[in-house]
Amino acid sequence: MAGSAIAAEPAGIRVDGQVRQPLQLSHAQVSAMPAAQQVTSTTTREVDGQARSTTVRGVRLRALLEQAGLAERDRFDWRKTVVVATARDGYRVVFSWPEIFNTEGGAQVLVVHERDGQALGSVDGPLALVAANDVRSGPRHVRALERIEVRILRE
Repeated sequence: MAGSAIAAEPAGIRVDGQVRQPLQLSHAQVSAMPAAQQVTSTTTREVDGQARSTTVRGVRLRALLEQAGLAERDRFDWRKTVVVATARDGYRVVFSWPEIFNTEGGAQVLVVHERDGQALGSVDGPLALVAANDVRSGPRHVRALERIEVRILRE
């Protein structure tokens, strides 16, 4: 099709590792997830010396992990499981499975697809991960999220 431009679908994410059902989700699939799995979070941060509010919309990480399912061999594997979120540039952050499923903070870990009513720009997106309840959100903010890996830490 010479001469015609085809818009590329923004990159998506993989959810894999020690899961029952690995997932490959496009940006559109994440954005279209049911409203019950979507969360809007407003935070205030300092930008250029001024406090600014920003609102992000995304899917709870918990919802994606529930869809993939933990490939546990015994009933206590969930206690020793970590979730590693990786950016396109290799930046990684870690959450424990109990943190995500048993704390209010874990309920606010979001795979974000929208900021202030707009799709994420090229710096942050197309998908990002935000731990909205972290006291310092920067260290566990993953721009250009590409992979969520589940690891059960066994001997």
